[in-house]
Amino acid sequence: MDDSMAEDSVFDDGGSSDFVPEPAPKPKAKAAPKKAAPKKMTQTTLTAKKPAAKGAAAKKRAKPDSDDEMDDDPMSDDGDDSALSHTPPTKAKKAPAGKKGGSKPLADNENESFGNDDADEAPKKETNASEKYQKLTQLEHIIKRPDTYIGSTERTTQHMWVYSSVSEGMEYREVSYVPGLYKIFDEIVVNAADNKQNDKNMDEIRVTISRESGEISVWNNGRGIPIEMHSKEKCYVPELIFGQLLTSSNYDDTQQKVTGGRNGFGAKLCNVFSTEFSIETQDSRVKKKYKQTWTENMTKIGKAKITEAKGEDYTKVTFKPDYAKFGMENMDDDFEALVKRRVYDLAGTAKVAVKLNGSRIPVRNFKKYMEMYTKAIRRERGDDGPAAKDEIITCSPDPRWEVGFAVSDGAFQQVSFVNSIATTSGGTHVNYIADQICNKLAETVKKKNKNGATLKTAQIKNHIFIFVNALVVNPAFTSQTKEQLTTKTSQFGSKCVLEEDFYKKILKTEVMSNILHFAQQKADQMLKKSDGGRRSRMNNPKLTDANKAGTKDGHHCTLILTEGDSAKGLAMAGRAVVGPDLFGVFPLRGKLLNVRDASFDQIAKNAEIQNIKNFIGLQHKKEYTETRGLRYGHLMIMTDQDHDGSHIKGLLINFLQAQFPSLLKIPEFLIEFITPIVKVWKGDPKNPTKQRSFFTMPEYDAWREEHQHERGWDHKYYKGLGTSTTEDAQVYFRDLDRHLKEFHTMQDNEAELIELAFSKKKADERKEWLRQFKPGTYLDHSVSKITYTDFINKELILFSMADNMRSIPSVVDGLKPGQRKVLYACFRRNLKKDMKVVELAGHVSGMTAYQHGEASLQQTIVGLAQNFVGSNNVNCLEPSGNFGSRLQGGADCASARYIYTRLSPFARRVFNQADEPLLTYNEDDGAKIEPEMYMPVVPMILINGADGIGTGWSSSIPNYNPEDIVENLKRMMDGEELKPMQPWFRGFTGEVTAIGGDRYKFSGTIKESGEKEVEITELPIRSWTQDFKDKLEDIIKADKTPSFIKDYKDYNTHTKVHFVIQLDEKNMKGALSEGLEEKFKLSKTLATTNLVAFDPEGRITKYATVEDILKEFFTIRLKYYERRKVCFF
Repeated sequence: MDDSMAEDSVFDDGGSSDFVPEPAPKPKAKAAPKKAAPKKMTQTTLTAKKPAAKGAAAKKRAKPDSDDEMDDDPMSDDGDDSALSHTPPTKAKKAPAGKKGGSKPLADNENESFGNDDADEAPKKETNASEKYQKLTQLEHIIKRPDTYIGSTERTTQHMWVYSSVSEGMEYREVSYVPGLYKIFDEIVVNAADNKQNDKNMDEIRVTISRESGEISVWNNGRGIPIEMHSKEKCYVPELIFGQLLTSSNYDDTQQKVTGGRNGFGAKLCNVFSTEFSIETQDSRVKKKYKQTWTENMTKIGKAKITEAKGEDYTKVTFKPDYAKFGMENMDDDFEALVKRRVYDLAGTAKVAVKLNGSRIPVRNFKKYMEMYTKAIRRERGDDGPAAKDEIITCSPDPRWEVGFAVSDGAFQQVSFVNSIATTSGGTHVNYIADQICNKLAETVKKKNKNGATLKTAQIKNHIFIFVNALVVNPAFTSQTKEQLTTKTSQFGSKCVLEEDFYKKILKTEVMSNILHFAQQKADQMLKKSDGGRRSRMNNPKLTDANKAGTKDGHHCTLILTEGDSAKGLAMAGRAVVGPDLFGVFPLRGKLLNVRDASFDQIAKNAEIQNIKNFIGLQHKKEYTETRGLRYGHLMIMTDQDHDGSHIKGLLINFLQAQFPSLLKIPEFLIEFITPIVKVWKGDPKNPTKQRSFFTMPEYDAWREEHQHERGWDHKYYKGLGTSTTEDAQVYFRDLDRHLKEFHTMQDNEAELIELAFSKKKADERKEWLRQFKPGTYLDHSVSKITYTDFINKELILFSMADNMRSIPSVVDGLKPGQRKVLYACFRRNLKKDMKVVELAGHVSGMTAYQHGEASLQQTIVGLAQNFVGSNNVNCLEPSGNFGSRLQGGADCASARYIYTRLSPFARRVFNQADEPLLTYNEDDGAKIEPEMYMPVVPMILINGADGIGTGWSSSIPNYNPEDIVENLKRMMDGEELKPMQPWFRGFTGEVTAIGGDRYKFSGTIKESGEKEVEITELPIRSWTQDFKDKLEDIIKADKTPSFIKDYKDYNTHTKVHFVIQLDEKNMKGALSEGLEEKFKLSKTLATTNLVAFDPEGRITKYATVEDILKEFFTIRLKYYERRKVCFF
């Protein structure tokens, strides 16, 4: 592992970034005493950082820091998430050994055999082929090329965890040690721990370290080594195991072993690199004790001493390393600290009592062992007081797995073991656990950080510290040093699926706040990239910049934002009047992004938001008390005086309040430009004797009522900014005092109002806000300043209500405005002969002042004429041509150019012409258009149902049987109780079942039609035939899940459903056992819990039951019968 991982936490989302996050705020604590350890503890490792080979620096480019602990893995892909989020199972790089010790890697040995080494040295004496090519014994090769077997024999300096005798705990500090020396000790320790797997009665390990002599001994009880002669090798088994290379009990790969040994080197390597090595074992089976000693790197073997003995089995290995081969004279402080830490590893993982130099180590389990690390981290932070608490979450869902979690300090950390081997570089077992935790954290982050910056798995992983102690069957490693596990997850021999309770405890730690804090910092960094500056020139073809924008006079300049390019023309005409020095113009493309519920990615990538920031010169998270320093000191919004224009203004205010709230507290920063909706005049329009402009319709209506008896007044309606001419624009800009309306500085409580209007979190409050709306509400533009309260409650609310009116039907006639306009035009035309839908749409648009696209009107006409199962129970228009079918739910409708329609025979029976004189009609440009609502003889809202999504409100009302409705109306006329009704769709032949809670289940029809065959003749309501057929195809073609269907036959028509499906015998039995309806998903639920409609007074109302709707209709219909009677007589 590269030492750089211990220095910094790098947050790279795949591209280049200079983002360095600030740490999450933590309570200050008394600083711990300074030590030799570094300030940051970001990566747990025991792996040495290998020194580069001499001269290599000129050839190799330094690698950047990485999110992963295995950054020096040559196989890793820096741009790939998978590489970042895993400890890759690849062999770590080894630096070539120096000249001391005379050892080089095997690769170098091969080169040397061809005479390529030491090319720069003085020429040597020529040798013949026999002298040049050599053959070594296994023992000679180990001694000559030790790094192949035990790692580097050169001293290495690296930050790592060791045991501190001073603090009596773990310590993360710089350590100078020899990896090979550490490894030979580790082989003996792992051997001792392995015996626990061979003998469950083993319960103790003793390690003795003599600093003076440099000698180390490891003792364990439990089953000893058999003291008997090996039949084949003709030597005692202990001698075979400890004194002969490539001997092992682990060569049978068919056996499922969970021990650390594997390749037959193990303890022999310790023997090879020791000046003295002794084995002592007792075999209670034969009541003998065996003792034998090797010296001079296993080249000399002493005679075995076998004596009679009583007592329990044990094994003891004592050795004195050949310190000279490691460039050392004797054991030093760092090696002793490292050895002691390894002994503590055993105490925490081996599940036995461990003694060090005769004293029992107080660590009794894996959790206590983990606490040593978290205490060390807290001690380093300086928050290790008596009130400090270790937050370690543990889990052991399988006897072979122990898992621990703690919060890291900003970089991924891991301490892991496989079969008592310290896997300091992690591996597949660590990835297996880390991936599960990171995936769960990612799910939670996604929920809590919906609008925040997107985080990659590696960035989440940087916040976790995990501990893994696992037993893996026949483990495989990257090398003999066994620092990294490579065994595939499927070959572990067990599973460790982390429990839900474990995740819940993790989420209660500070890890989530740390991750969210990092996400916020990342988001801030992203948004700062688009900050504006005080530049005098901007490069944007759509912007017409003020000449003084970005200069010392920039705070006097005004940026005019217009609703589209056409409005920009009007602003440019007015700019010619006031001059180009102080006024700039920029046209907005459509509606601004609602930043309150947008993600940081969306905001950062939104061109309009970034343009506004740049043009004005705004900087993210900066508090503004004045506009000096900005490119523009005033922002003017110029939109149509309609509902969409109000929404655009609202979205701009929402953006400024959410991102730069201090700007709205600066007087005269935000202003709006208003234009008249109606102009009236007397005489010549170019030179009138009298004239007046009105900025709201209620204001004009009041004036017209007052002057209705005066003659000679002409009027003109201004539908949008496009209606005004350039001459009008110049008139407006000559009288700016009348047309400019400054927004009053924002008050503290007004921010909540803007959130109410635009935040998804305020959906319920927004419903109540809209429910309280009173028709006739409007914003008075005669005032000099507009408060944000008035704008939200008197102007923006009109847009929201208009959206609801377009989407939610009236309880009286069951129609939405577009549908009402279509029927009005058809009734006026007495449309009894076919007319093309495309032509009818144009006719309706012209007759009723339809404000939206004709494509939408064409869809409305088609919807009124559809009569297939799942559409209308009573269609008001007659379909003449292909208006769609239940095959695709109407999506198979022909183009509006090719289909015709006319009034249905039922239309005039439902909407009686005798009621029309009683209706109240809307007006446009002074002309009467469609009524505010029709008065049908039956409640069409129940007969045909309704669905719609507006602002704050939605509606979902199913269809009901006209006969049931009429019967209940008659019962109401007779004063009788209503009969409960359930949803009903004309032509549906399936079953409808009430399942409680105002919910109904619609079941299709399926039956067993043969021994291995089922027949489907109905689908759940509004489940379309083609969709079901596509599902059958998906089941048959599925790759991962075997298909339970052999084949099917399609006998469907545009009106009827008919599938015949074949299954094999096994799947047929399974389907029958599960239930055919359940197996083929042939049911759907409809609820009557969202019965929302406009009441007769024009207020949004949520009705509790269908009967309440029926009663509301009955009351208003009865009043109109009475009025019709009065009118008739």
